[in-house]
Amino acid sequence: MSRSVWIVDDDSSIRWVLEKAFTAANINCLSFDNPEDLLLQIQSGQAPMVIVSDVRMPQMDGMQLLEEVHKHFPDLPFIIMTAHSDLDSAVNAYRGGAFEYLPKPFDVDEAVALTQRALDNANDHTSDTNFEPQGPAKDIIGGAPAMQEVFRAIGRLSRSSISVLINGQSGTGKELVAQALHKHSPRAKQAFVALNMAAIPTELVESELFGHEKGAFTGAQNMRTGRFEQANGGTLFLDEIGDMPIAVQTRLLRVLADGQFYRVGGHNPVIVDVRIIAATHQNLEENVANGSFREDLYHRLNVIKIHIPALNQRREDIPLLAKHFLAKAAKELGVEMKNLSEQAAYKLTATEWPGNVRQLENTCRWLTVMASGQEIKPSDFPPELSVVKALGQNEKSENDWRILLANWADEQLLQGKNDILDSALLHFEQVLLTRALHHTQGHKQEAAKRLGWGRNTLSRKLKEFNIS
Repeated sequence: MSRSVWIVDDDSSIRWVLEKAFTAANINCLSFDNPEDLLLQIQSGQAPMVIVSDVRMPQMDGMQLLEEVHKHFPDLPFIIMTAHSDLDSAVNAYRGGAFEYLPKPFDVDEAVALTQRALDNANDHTSDTNFEPQGPAKDIIGGAPAMQEVFRAIGRLSRSSISVLINGQSGTGKELVAQALHKHSPRAKQAFVALNMAAIPTELVESELFGHEKGAFTGAQNMRTGRFEQANGGTLFLDEIGDMPIAVQTRLLRVLADGQFYRVGGHNPVIVDVRIIAATHQNLEENVANGSFREDLYHRLNVIKIHIPALNQRREDIPLLAKHFLAKAAKELGVEMKNLSEQAAYKLTATEWPGNVRQLENTCRWLTVMASGQEIKPSDFPPELSVVKALGQNEKSENDWRILLANWADEQLLQGKNDILDSALLHFEQVLLTRALHHTQGHKQEAAKRLGWGRNTLSRKLKEFNIS
């Protein structure tokens, strides 16, 4: 089998871009505008080392093609491209046996690097799947690159029961990700049990986790099963693991090592099979350094880490999230859904969200109740919402130009504009050149010196900006 890649996409521009990129990377490629022609080649016994396929195509979609190809070449790496960059697309791609999932629009360099990795791993065997997923986690929404990484991680882990540590600020949706990891795993039909360490008094944590025997302590009138037993065969989600007392950390470590524990006041071991997913907004490395978190437990939990981005790191998702939360609030309250005006959507996107997605959801619920009309306007927003200040309120006055530049950049990016660096540099140079000439009373050689330019550069810029 030659070191080659086959591309199938009904969009000729996508095929052209990938062909050029692969050829430049010394990768042999062959393109098809429909999956049927590619499948005929496969059925005749011919195959490349890697296939890169779109999902949405006439007659046969990419997932069907993946299934047919793997009937003939079950170990052939198959990369799925899709413009529908949601969690279900990612999980379904990995579940179907895809090597990787590539959301559109993609970076060409990333596509080449991904294909190179597929070529390097062309002989790897994919694991079989013999379980059905439960329903998708509908509240995990996002097309931002940072969220695509989260979707990919969930997809890659869909065949695994390995421990996962989720890190992210409060309100970013860590429990939703934990639920998705469970629902798209071999344990999907078993229990998902959650326990928030920060919400339980220290003296009750052991009993909550491990249960207790009758008479184990004052008030223990009956035997009680803990969260570990309740989650047996399934997943135990330990939220805010950084708040777990040291003594309980020691017991947890022993359970993870031995697969058994004793109820509080008990003498007979309880054997359990539980997948642990932990989450925290804290820096556990710092907690380990200051002695508030066991290093051995940290390494036991930190097998796979998933970072959930803050909402201000995925601003392009805010209008989509807001629409989802407005629909959800309307359904919960039994009222007609309200819509965002263009100005309201812009303000939401440019707003500070210290409470992240949770704060946005609560704001949408508030707007559903309090906004006077069916179309939400900026004047309807609660007064506590504040617009982003790029460099903060305490910046010195000499840095004001940076604030203005950052605000301009935010506006351009939120409007979906491209090539903003070229535009900014053009105006930046023009302003500096004009001011330098003003301060040197039109003395070009002195202006060039002040700007750090050579004479030829100055002449070229004067002509470019039509400055006489």
